[in-house]
Amino acid sequence: MDAPVTLPLDPTATAASAAPVDLGLQFDNSFARLSGQFYTRLAPTPLPRPYLVAASTAAADLLGLAPQALRSDEAVEVLTGNRPIVGSEPLAAVYSGHQFGVYVPRLGDGRAILLGEAVGRDGQRWELQLKGAGKTPYSRMGDGRAVLRSSIREFLCSEAMHHLGVPTTRSLAVVGSDTPVFRETVETAAVATRMSPSFVRFGSFEYFYWTKQHDALQQLADYVIDRFYPESREAPQPYLHFLEVVARRTARLFAQWQGVGFCHGVLNTDNMSILGLTIDYGPFGFMDAFDAGYVCNHSDSHGRYAYNMQPQIAHWNLYALGQALVPLTDDIDATKGAIDTFVGEYSSAIDGVFRAKLGLATQQAGDEALVNRLIDLLSANRTDWTRFWRRLSQLRVDATAPDDDAAVRDLVIDRAAFDAWAGDYRTRLRAEGSDDAERRARMERVNPKYVLRNHLAEVAIRSARGDDGVRDFGEVERLLKVLERPYDEQPEFEAYAAEPPDWARGLELSCSS
Repeated sequence: MDAPVTLPLDPTATAASAAPVDLGLQFDNSFARLSGQFYTRLAPTPLPRPYLVAASTAAADLLGLAPQALRSDEAVEVLTGNRPIVGSEPLAAVYSGHQFGVYVPRLGDGRAILLGEAVGRDGQRWELQLKGAGKTPYSRMGDGRAVLRSSIREFLCSEAMHHLGVPTTRSLAVVGSDTPVFRETVETAAVATRMSPSFVRFGSFEYFYWTKQHDALQQLADYVIDRFYPESREAPQPYLHFLEVVARRTARLFAQWQGVGFCHGVLNTDNMSILGLTIDYGPFGFMDAFDAGYVCNHSDSHGRYAYNMQPQIAHWNLYALGQALVPLTDDIDATKGAIDTFVGEYSSAIDGVFRAKLGLATQQAGDEALVNRLIDLLSANRTDWTRFWRRLSQLRVDATAPDDDAAVRDLVIDRAAFDAWAGDYRTRLRAEGSDDAERRARMERVNPKYVLRNHLAEVAIRSARGDDGVRDFGEVERLLKVLERPYDEQPEFEAYAAEPPDWARGLELSCSS
């Protein structure tokens, strides 16, 4: 068995010997108290001449940090990994996982280093992790670095998802360095500070199952249950109950993804949070023109992780987790039953998501057929997903002419097909006595006007890189400001809700970051 090892800390190559910085955070590092089977202790590898690209005021507030505290030179050194923070115990975790359906026996934090577990102002605990902080024993052939491009995308999307109301890890800040990093082209290095109650993932359990370390498997399961699922400890079969709750959380998460048109891109089991959070933002994408088979990752040549495949993949990944837990549940049929609660939970959750998006106050027979007809219509017409749902809120029940629906109708090429569907939609609304103003208010609370479209992120990235000769982080900050209020009209930022420009059609995203 290829067990984790502890690396010697070379003060010439790491930040271990630098003077610690006190940011006023209280740490209680519960994961670091687990046995050494779960991680390797090591310090980040410094980056020269770091600079702050962006910081999230909302995320900083969770830790009780004033926004200006992250802008000091000392804080930037901490966020880069150049200096340790008082109370931290840096480490890299080991795990494995199924990548594109193929089991890979050893993965782990190949470029991420967990600093520790900070206690926020309300007692909530947040693990702080530096992504792009240098090589670890799990880097395989990688360089342990992240690039500015992907770090900005992850920073913006994790915060955007939170403000959309989708469970997610958070992002505190991004720092950059002019150090070159080689991907498809030469790019510059960056480090993103991520926050989560826990970064334990499905693949963490798989590692200890496949290496037959069943004592460690139980230790990890007990740790997660005691920290995050205490109700499972009281159940007659704690590990089965734990698996069922994870399945339900995962189902609700994926239903929310489908509702906002979000595609993850790399739904490997090592990218699945045990807490039902969106985690590991790589080649993600929010759909512009709707395509049920949309694939956001050009490395996914077979479309395994397409939009319409995401729920099925989630269920498949839960089977991988369930298999890993069989030594603890000791009942294969019961384990399958716990996993398969995903199906009913997802069905209920996705029905609720689309009823809310349609502004329906009640559940009636025929609702599913109404939704499916609309999905087929939008897919056939490649209608802009976000703009359509937002404008649908303006439809009037008592409209008498097609032009009355022009705001939404003009988004659909096949006007006759839309008119037929809209007629049935009005009939459904009248059946529950729907009031236009009340329904519009409800719909605008669940149908965002602003999402992180690929071209918006690309504009911010190009500006931050200084592609035109001047490095400017202002667009990252403006875009973050817009995405923090996705359901508000924000007329001063109307351009951020427009359809993508023609050049955006050529944007491609891959696993390279």
